[in-house]
Amino acid sequence: MSEDAALHVTRLIAIRHGETDWNASGRIQGHTDIALNARGRWQAEQAALALREQAGDISAIYASDLSRAWDTAAAVAAAASVPVQTEPGLRERGFGQFEGWSFPDIERRWPDAALAWRQRQPHWAPPEGGESLAAVRDRVSETVARCASAHPGGLVVLVTHGGVLDTLYRLATHEPVQAPRTWELPNAAINRLLWTPSGLSLVSWADTSHLKEEARDDTSAS
Repeated sequence: MSEDAALHVTRLIAIRHGETDWNASGRIQGHTDIALNARGRWQAEQAALALREQAGDISAIYASDLSRAWDTAAAVAAAASVPVQTEPGLRERGFGQFEGWSFPDIERRWPDAALAWRQRQPHWAPPEGGESLAAVRDRVSETVARCASAHPGGLVVLVTHGGVLDTLYRLATHEPVQAPRTWELPNAAINRLLWTPSGLSLVSWADTSHLKEEARDDTSAS
């Protein structure tokens, strides 16, 4: 890659927040603000340690305004001596009336809605203010482009949620939103991508080598 081309590339490190009690119990969080549990705080510290050697290269850290992501980002920020910037566009998908319920609860209480959700219908949104997959894709694409384009040639850390990371993977690999997910989205995993004005590309995904225990992969409860 030429020096001129490199100036138009932004390296991205995308991290899912550490574990919460609702992750551990399989409850859907969405926009509900649930704090990290003890394991989640430990995971955040391990992610920060894993990025310590790159601390001097980090141009900016952006985090969802939900505390589980913000507090994970704060651990990385402390290690890198870079402030966290709040970015609501990195919030988890809104799940409306599903929030606070487990998957079996949803299938039992709202079977038709649960089926639409399982089918990954692009323009279907959970009742009571939820977001469609298409809306989340548009939001995430715009947010990442805005954050990355502000730091051409730099390294940007994004601390966010499982649904957002799923969207990033799909954008980078051109997977449609309705395709079944075959990739992992563990808590506190490190994911690396490249952004240029033409879009995202994947470098590496779901690195959990810094964690001593396997992180949870309950995407929709993020």
